[in-house]
Amino acid sequence: MKHYEKLLELGCFSRGKIAALLGNDETAGSLLREYQKKGYIERVRRDLYVVISLETKQPVVSRYQIGCSVFDDAVIANHSAFEVFGFANQVFYEVYVCTGHRFPDFQYNGVSYHRLAPKSSIDTVYSGGVRVTSLEQTVIDSIADFEKFTGLEETLRCIMLIPSLDEGKLLCILGELGNGYLWQKCGYVLEELNGILHLSPEFFKACHDHIAGSKRALLKETVGPVIWNRKWDLYVPESIRTLTDKGGDFRDTV
Repeated sequence: MKHYEKLLELGCFSRGKIAALLGNDETAGSLLREYQKKGYIERVRRDLYVVISLETKQPVVSRYQIGCSVFDDAVIANHSAFEVFGFANQVFYEVYVCTGHRFPDFQYNGVSYHRLAPKSSIDTVYSGGVRVTSLEQTVIDSIADFEKFTGLEETLRCIMLIPSLDEGKLLCILGELGNGYLWQKCGYVLEELNGILHLSPEFFKACHDHIAGSKRALLKETVGPVIWNRKWDLYVPESIRTLTDKGGDFRDTV
């Protein structure tokens, strides 16, 4: 138990960190084998270990801290970021990790970890000891990929829990991504929720100035009636009204 307290401070670590701590790679390997055998630590995946509490027999760090320890550039993203901030409508047994390093999906302690490839530079912050995408980055990433992960309804419900957003950051992130369809989607979704978010007319004008020059669908597949939003040139599910509770003369039922 000589080194347990030092490992406890790390929480989640690689063999390299232990070797640096002990000053010898061979000694680090021996310590890892010994402590795994005694139940002081567990192997999460290749070259990643977590300290186990002697009282609860559970990891001493959260699933999110484990996720952002996978690589030095790893950031908790998408719906998992909403969970970290406390703005998730549901908590999933999945953690989305954005990193430039490839890794296969893995499971540990009942949680699945999935890699997301960065599309551009990532706006990050720290929350509760977790490296996570900023709220603005999380909102844009979630709107961009809701069909791949959580679905439109869960994404809307998460955003509806956010009291405010920095529109300067939103515009900067959207500008870097340079995707006209994403400008279109974000403009529509955030305007639908603007009774909560209170973004300025100038923000929506900037979104509208960058939209794709053709009619698009918010969802690839929809169940039920679809309506056309003239302003944003988007076909959207009529059921979205029950979530946003907002009418508008610019809609026509298809």
